[in-house]
Amino acid sequence: MNDKPLNVSIEQAKLLGNALRIKIISQLIDQPKTAKQVADLLGQSGGNVHYHIKKLHEGGLIELVEKRQYGGVTEKYYLSKSKWFNSVGDTPIDPVLNDDYHSIDSTSLSLRLNLTTEQQEEIKEEFRKFLESWVVKTSVSDDSESEEFSIGVKIVSTKQKKEGEVDEKL
Repeated sequence: MNDKPLNVSIEQAKLLGNALRIKIISQLIDQPKTAKQVADLLGQSGGNVHYHIKKLHEGGLIELVEKRQYGGVTEKYYLSKSKWFNSVGDTPIDPVLNDDYHSIDSTSLSLRLNLTTEQQEEIKEEFRKFLESWVVKTSVSDDSESEEFSIGVKIVSTKQKKEGEVDEKL
């Protein structure tokens, strides 16, 4: 699995706008698993997880890495292409994070820091680890008592691009 963030299209970003799909991807990061194995780990129904795995596979976010035959049954093992996804352009990966989305509950936190290149990389890595820890904490939870939230961290240079300048990080 590639630790480098995968740039995704708007259609792929829409596939990631679902907490269960993020939980599924988190189970497919380090080792290939079947839909049944993922469903068991997440405490979800096999049919529901199979449906979402099919959509993630069709969308190019996970890949089929192995098929095993057991009698008349074919087990399909999937692996995530990445654990981090970037939207291309100014559109957030999750439309809920757009400024014009009207939510019943929203918190916005922001501050400015002077960072060296090394510090910028360090803070990005710390945020990744923090968010990953919350994916793990919430992977197996009683969905009847929880509400889905979208959480995004945006680190933006205060220097504006010049007209026609291309983003060198893409």
